[in-house]
Amino acid sequence: MDDKNDSIIKDDTNNEYENVCYICHRSESQVGKMLKMLDNMYICPDCMQRTFDLMNSSAAFTGSSHAAKPDKKSEGGPSETDAAQNGENSKTDGNHAGKAAGTPVFDFGKGFLNFDNLILPGFFNSDMGGIPKSQRVKKAAPKKKDGESEQAAVLDFKKLPPPHKIKEQLDEYVIGQERAKKIISVAVYNHYKRVTKDLDGSIEIGKSNMLMIGPTGCGKTYLVQTLARLLNVPLAITDATSLTEAGYIGDDVESVLSKLLKASDNDVDRAETGIVFIDEIDKIAKKKNVTNRDVSGESVQQGLLKLLEGADVEVPVGATSKNAMVPMTTINTKNILFICGGAFPDLEDIIKKRLSKNTLIGFNNDLKDKYDNDPDLLEKVNNEDLREFGLIPEFIGRLPVVYSLKGLDSKMLVKIMKEPKNAILKQYQKLLELDEVDLQFDDDALLAIAEKALEKKTGARGLRSIIEEFMLDIMYEIPKDPSIGRVFITKDYIEGKGGPRIVLRGQG
Repeated sequence: MDDKNDSIIKDDTNNEYENVCYICHRSESQVGKMLKMLDNMYICPDCMQRTFDLMNSSAAFTGSSHAAKPDKKSEGGPSETDAAQNGENSKTDGNHAGKAAGTPVFDFGKGFLNFDNLILPGFFNSDMGGIPKSQRVKKAAPKKKDGESEQAAVLDFKKLPPPHKIKEQLDEYVIGQERAKKIISVAVYNHYKRVTKDLDGSIEIGKSNMLMIGPTGCGKTYLVQTLARLLNVPLAITDATSLTEAGYIGDDVESVLSKLLKASDNDVDRAETGIVFIDEIDKIAKKKNVTNRDVSGESVQQGLLKLLEGADVEVPVGATSKNAMVPMTTINTKNILFICGGAFPDLEDIIKKRLSKNTLIGFNNDLKDKYDNDPDLLEKVNNEDLREFGLIPEFIGRLPVVYSLKGLDSKMLVKIMKEPKNAILKQYQKLLELDEVDLQFDDDALLAIAEKALEKKTGARGLRSIIEEFMLDIMYEIPKDPSIGRVFITKDYIEGKGGPRIVLRGQG
């Protein structure tokens, strides 16, 4: 074979990704060594053999075989008798029979391909570019010896901070929610202790998936997003609202693992020790009083059972649903920690109904309105309440750690505006600092902003919309006058009774 063909089929051993068949999208670990074609396209032996069989059958169907042409004998070509004899000889010598019939021959043991007669338009077009890198899976890490597990090779437990250090870092960004931060810090630490330290196999430690319950705007998603920035571990944040049962429009349940695989740079070994946060988990609650199929409720919960428990799952690479155009890989979810979160609206009414169902008239009995204004009502949730809300028992059983986040009051909202590293007030102060203007907020003004946010009932999300509203005129007018040196935001300005207090440069 010439040098050109040698360069085409040469394997790129330095590539950190597995080769994927361009036709069937199976990886090299599933089908064995592949043949490299033009533009870094790889073909597995099965697809190559099927292509040759298709070419032979097409030639026979169109009557273009040697035996079908009557003048071949006069031209020195093989006759029908010769073709039959070649067919018999093919049982003992396949290569000679293939050459006699004019068929391209590929010896998978030697890696030889005859390109002279190979024409596959559409499959090996150089303009197609091969498999995108986003859909290629990294090669598996080699197995370690001397009792070291594969997970220990991927993760370095010594670099993971202890629970109190994790909580200290969360305190810099998240205000309040002390119990939630403590639970999630311990859970993450124990998760990777379980993955990396259980080498002898004497006691198998089960994972503790978590269910986080709290009203909207209390910091559920922000808590996990902050954790993702602090820890050097693969973490994927996904939304349960787009999930549907397999076969329906929407994302399959395996898409949550596809996002984790993407966060791990398509490294399966690293993804198998990651964390997945499924937000809006209350949106897949079992629908009540419906006559049609519940494809986005109970069906999704049943589909998530195998992921939460731990199983080998076929996951599309670089896509959110399974189809013939994307490669597939297998991920084991045994060591993946799942954290589910949701607002669970009207769950307080279910808890209140359970707690007050035994109230009777009398001096020693509880009043029916005892729990109407209880701020810690969500902390009294149990599995019976979640089942009444619409979660199936099998799903609840796979989330053994259930905890709630407290709703925000005015004092917590004021702290949220002032104390975190990236607090919203610090952001606006930085913006005006670029214009050499000092922005200050009176304490009464901050309390007035918090009260307006509580009226909107959107939690901390309502703070930015309120601040944006009254900061619009200030951000517009200040660049006009370079003599302004300091601006004080007052309570009267927040309530629309006055304006901000402005101090010119040089006036102190």
